[in-house]
Amino acid sequence: MSAPIEAVLQALADPVRLKMVRQLAERDGEISCSGFDVAVTKSTLTHHLRTLREAGVIQGRQQGTTRFNSLRRNDLDLAFPGLLDAILAAPAVDHQPSGQPHAISG
Repeated sequence: MSAPIEAVLQALADPVRLKMVRQLAERDGEISCSGFDVAVTKSTLTHHLRTLREAGVIQGRQQGTTRFNSLRRNDLDLAFPGLLDAILAAPAVDHQPSGQPHAISG
């Protein structure tokens, strides 16, 4: 893994990208670009996927016209032991319109 820790942390600092990484970790497999449960436009989703890919957090695989994404868990665990587990174990936070974050139960 060649991405510096700063790039990984910056990629994971965005709530939408973190939600996408959580979905990949829960699935423990691949998710197509259209399979993510995030409320963003297609172009914004593409931006988030590119950011995660460039930081070395995910990898993509093309199959026909569909692009599948998977978490590079083994690579992340080797490069930064315990980082991904700690981030995924932290409570999810939802940013409200008021700008005040609050933990999401469940």
